[in-house]
Amino acid sequence: MKTIGLIGGMSWESTVTYYRYINEAVRNQVGGLASADLILNSLDFSQVVALQKADRWEEAGILLGSAGAGLARAGADCVLICTNTMHLVADKVARMSGVPLIDIIDETAAALLADDRKRPLLLATRYTMEHGFYHDRMSALGIDVFVPDAADRLAVHEVIFNELCQGIIREESRAFMHQIIAKSAANGADSVILGCTEIQLLIDANELALPGYDSTAIHADAAVRFALFEGTRRAVTSSAAGGRQD
Repeated sequence: MKTIGLIGGMSWESTVTYYRYINEAVRNQVGGLASADLILNSLDFSQVVALQKADRWEEAGILLGSAGAGLARAGADCVLICTNTMHLVADKVARMSGVPLIDIIDETAAALLADDRKRPLLLATRYTMEHGFYHDRMSALGIDVFVPDAADRLAVHEVIFNELCQGIIREESRAFMHQIIAKSAANGADSVILGCTEIQLLIDANELALPGYDSTAIHADAAVRFALFEGTRRAVTSSAAGGRQD
C-alpha cells in the first residue's frame, strides 16, 4: 500500500470526512482491520482564509506547497489538497511537493464523463465559482459548468464559511441548496457537483433532484485507487463517490 499525504484543515470539518472516506474504502477493499497508510498536515484555516480574502494566491500556493513538500519528505507517495478552492494553486503545490498530486477537478470531471454528464451545476465557494479555474479545466474536457446567479453565489459562500466550516448545520440552508438545484434543473442542468468539500455535510449527493457528484468522496476514492492499485481506475467503495443514475 502506498502512503497518502493529505493537506487538510481547510476546513478541518471536511478533513474529518476525508479521513473516514479513505479508511472506509481501504477496509472495504482489503478487509479485516485494514486501514489507510496516510500522513496529514492540518493547516490553520484562518491563515488560509486571510490569504484568500486578500487575493494573495501566490503566498497561499507557497504555504500549501511547503505543506506538500513536508508530506513528501515524511514518506507520502502522493498528495491531496483536501479542498476544492485551493486547487486554484494546485500547479504550485504539485511542483513543490515533487510527488503525484491527485487533482479533485480531474477526478470529478472523469466521474461526470463516465456518466455522460456535460452540463453540471457547480455549488462551491465564491472563489471556486467565480475565479474561472474550475470552469476552464472542465471546459477543456468538454464539460459546460454553470453556477447560480450572483445573489445565490454569495448566499452559498456564506453558508459554507459561516455555517458548515464552523460545524453548523441548518435546515433552512439545506432547503435553500435544494431550491437552487431545482432552479438549475429547470434551466438545463443535468447534474450537480458538490464542489466544496463541506457541502456534503449539508446535502446528500444521492438525494437530489439531479444526479449528484460528491467531490470529496470522488477525491478520496481516487487516493485509495492510487494507494492500492497504483493509480488505475478500478472501482473502490467509500460513500457516494459516483453520480446517482436517473
